[in-house]
Amino acid sequence: MRIDKFLKISRLVKRRTIAKEMADMGRVSVNGKVVKSSYDLKLGDEITIAYGNRNVTARVLEIRETTKKAEASDLYELID
Repeated sequence: MRIDKFLKISRLVKRRTIAKEMADMGRVSVNGKVVKSSYDLKLGDEITIAYGNRNVTARVLEIRETTKKAEASDLYELID
């Protein structure tokens, strides 16, 4: 699954267009490497997202095409 789609479905980012712009600006990295929005995400990958002056790091636990809002946090675990 594309990184921008995962960020939107997991609700780490509110909109897919914003997730795409963040990735293309170099504010999203996977396993320590900056990635573009088309990056193919895999289970176990660690995503780091730069939100202004703070970073959020999450590990991918599950990949689904769709999810309910209550189940969105089951797709990842926050690190730090």
